[in-house]
Amino acid sequence: MASSYNLHYPLYIISNFLLFSIPFTSSTFSENLIQSVTTARAEKTTKLHFYFQDKLSGKNPTAVKIIGGEGFGFGTTFMIDDALTQELARDSKVVGRAQGTYSLAAQNDLALLMVVTFTFTEGDYNGSSISLLGRNHVYDDVREMPIVGGSGLFRLGRGYALAHTGWFDPDTGDASVEYNVTVMHFEN
Repeated sequence: MASSYNLHYPLYIISNFLLFSIPFTSSTFSENLIQSVTTARAEKTTKLHFYFQDKLSGKNPTAVKIIGGEGFGFGTTFMIDDALTQELARDSKVVGRAQGTYSLAAQNDLALLMVVTFTFTEGDYNGSSISLLGRNHVYDDVREMPIVGGSGLFRLGRGYALAHTGWFDPDTGDASVEYNVTVMHFEN
């Protein structure tokens, strides 16, 4: 009479073989990729200069209050679709759009939280964009804010934007703001 061990051992071996020959799929949502030296692309730095035309007044404002009380108090938030122009003058050539929101984020100061995508519609950067996210202390002559991403030619972009108010109308809130932007990104 064969022992129980002798009868089950071949079954054990076969079941383990079958079990470990089945490909397993990972249930994770990420994968680590190692970039080889041959596929690495060169990093490039691009400097951009344009004007942000913020218009709260008139028949066709490009900045609209979406939340907040009277005036411009803490928490007031605007949705924007502002023109980006080549020159300070509002009627100069449009090279893109600034789309997003800005909110008054300080209780005792005039500081904005900017969440804006600059999308370019002209020239070499047509169809590309950069994303800005940061604090804009409007009383400073020059404000620095981070560039946290990009698309198109600016994919994986990072850098900074320097903003300087060219003119401001305190009665309407309209303004033209000069931007000097430095973006580091990979060549396509």
